[in-house]
Amino acid sequence: MSSQSNSVAPLYRINKYTVPVEARQQFVELVDRTLAVIRKQDGYVKDLFLEQHAGPGQFDFITMIEFANADVAPKVAAALVEFDRQLGLDREALMKTLGIRTDFASYRAFGGLAA
Repeated sequence: MSSQSNSVAPLYRINKYTVPVEARQQFVELVDRTLAVIRKQDGYVKDLFLEQHAGPGQFDFITMIEFANADVAPKVAAALVEFDRQLGLDREALMKTLGIRTDFASYRAFGGLAA
């Protein structure tokens, strides 16, 4: 077990997307706007927005966002709910309409196997 508690260990949010070609532009614009909101939040550390260019993987895009700790995640989620409310956006419905498949999860650094 790590010597760091979960409240001080970094948290990584990794979101994976399979995006139809016809939805690409709208998807990229939404991710750019979403990341702009996330980058303004206390506890945000850094992010990557990656597009697959080779290999057999099933996802076209991945975002990886690092937060200072797990306590940041609910605050960021609330900021995104407010952002979506202001836009009148239902993300889940939009992803379905655009035919975008998703896989979302939060991760912590692997501390190794216990001795």
